[in-house]
Amino acid sequence: MITMKINLSFMLLLLTTTNAQPPIYNKNFCENSTHISPSYKTNVKTLISWVTSDSFTSKGFNYTIIDDHDDNNNDIGFSDVVYGLYSCRYDITGYLCQFCLTTAASDISRQCPNSVTTIIWYDVCILRYSNQSFHGKVSLSPTWNITGPRKIKDSTEAEKMETAMKGLIRKATIETKQFWAVEEFHWAENETLYGWVQCDRDLPSDDCGQCLYALLDLFPQCCATNLQWAIFAPSCGIRLDDEKFYQSSGKGGTGKSRKMIISLSVVGFVVLLCFSVYFFWYRKRVRKDEITLDEETWNGDLPTIPLITILQSTNNFSETSKLGEGGFGLVFKGMLPNGRQIAVKKLSKFSGQGSEEFKNEIMFIAKLQHRNLVRLLAYCLEENEKILVYEYMSNGSLHSHLFDDEKKTQLDWNIRLSIINGIAKGIVYLHEDSRLRVIHRDLKASNVLLDDEMNPKISDFGLARAFEIGQNQANTKRVMGTFGYMAPEYAMEGLFSVKSDVFSFGVLVLEIIIGRKNSGFHLSDHGQSLLLYAWKVWCAGKCLELIDQVLVKSFIASEVEKCLHIGLLCVQQEAEDRPTMSSVVLMLGSDTMTLPKPNQPAYSVGRTTLNETSTSRSSNNNVTISNMLPR
Repeated sequence: MITMKINLSFMLLLLTTTNAQPPIYNKNFCENSTHISPSYKTNVKTLISWVTSDSFTSKGFNYTIIDDHDDNNNDIGFSDVVYGLYSCRYDITGYLCQFCLTTAASDISRQCPNSVTTIIWYDVCILRYSNQSFHGKVSLSPTWNITGPRKIKDSTEAEKMETAMKGLIRKATIETKQFWAVEEFHWAENETLYGWVQCDRDLPSDDCGQCLYALLDLFPQCCATNLQWAIFAPSCGIRLDDEKFYQSSGKGGTGKSRKMIISLSVVGFVVLLCFSVYFFWYRKRVRKDEITLDEETWNGDLPTIPLITILQSTNNFSETSKLGEGGFGLVFKGMLPNGRQIAVKKLSKFSGQGSEEFKNEIMFIAKLQHRNLVRLLAYCLEENEKILVYEYMSNGSLHSHLFDDEKKTQLDWNIRLSIINGIAKGIVYLHEDSRLRVIHRDLKASNVLLDDEMNPKISDFGLARAFEIGQNQANTKRVMGTFGYMAPEYAMEGLFSVKSDVFSFGVLVLEIIIGRKNSGFHLSDHGQSLLLYAWKVWCAGKCLELIDQVLVKSFIASEVEKCLHIGLLCVQQEAEDRPTMSSVVLMLGSDTMTLPKPNQPAYSVGRTTLNETSTSRSSNNNVTISNMLPR
């Protein structure tokens, strides 16, 4: 048995849990080995990842078997299979349980990197794994205890404590069969002691009792002279203290406290009802057309992530973690306990479009899966925050490379052509192949992210709209987007369709080839928009004069000419003249298809014809946030 003596202040900190308090590390057990195979280590990493992502963490208990890899070089008798289990204290649920397990998963990898069998205890959760199955079995080794400084007055108190705990064990294993029980014991001089027992929930009732009684048998040797004590094993734990360390369950309390809880509940219900009526009336009066956030109806299968985990991963949204900012809020880089990098979009509480964008992101990205669309991993709606968690794109945005004199040298012609093809395939998926027919409405260089292999992924679906079957276009009075990429019919009349995205794609193609921004190009020596300038040079048969100078050593003339031609077809003034994105993909993949001659592109989208009240800013990682105002 391992015994630890701690002072009163630490004991109270250990045994008292509040919602704001992070989990407190207690102890670990690491059985190291020099014969661990690479496959076993890989399976352990898989287990750690499972702990941080398992949907059952909010329920407080689960176990698994990881057997994904084989290694023929293993020592005889050593199994690569990893058996894992986690358990939270019965009263710790939801994000508190998730946060404790996330912390445990991080610490267990750091403290026991070469362990065959590992257990880590916190004040409110336990995580363990081994190459030997322990599911449904009583594990009593290692066993350890904690005692506080308060001493009993005489031996009769020790007998009384032991009797009280036996009753609590009977309550957990025979009376309720819930694997846990708590009780308040009236002690001498109006004092109250608080008891707790709990077993792993995969143990049979008899085995649960065996585990708890085995710990209580250790009480006379380790803890009988103390008023504050706890004894733990891998499969169960018992605890007694003069401070209430668990959250109320509604059972075992005094009549007075129950009456107070009932009274407060009634008052709270009345207040909540009044507030709900007012809120409903206010929302209906002020914004009849607004669809409120309702997790149950639009989040699909997208998991939530605790706010406290996000705070931990981003170092409390520190300045050093910030990737960028825009009209909708801030973007931060984060690191999950399993080592996965993430991009965290924290929507501004003062953004007029924040709720709308938040809802759109979850409605669309969560339901759309394609290699050329950025993945939304989770979301958070806690403490009035609206937070989206994305996969992290190590190379940032296309914008950050294409319009930077140093970074653009990394984009040779093969990479640029690959980016053009990838964007096109992503848009075809949105328009034709996904479960929803989605119009993105904000395609631009800063909304194209690049992974570590420079593959493009379309991001930021805050302005996206879904079309019904048979619907070809829609109209809006609130024109929102980014000037320079807007189709003329959308910018001028509020009409949008799949051809609106085709126009934006065409602008992107020309920017990728020329290496210049469409917006602001008229301020250069050319005195006209990038689109009109490119069309005139193409009509003069001098299209190779348009290419970005950093491409002179890598471009293939026929491919550049074809892409310029396709880009000009996409930015034609009239929507009906533009090709569909599926036709664009066919044109990009064919060397023999005869392409029609493009008509003149739109003159001045984003120039002087429009009132430039819409701006765009993007982040370095470029889960892009656009500041878009109505005309």
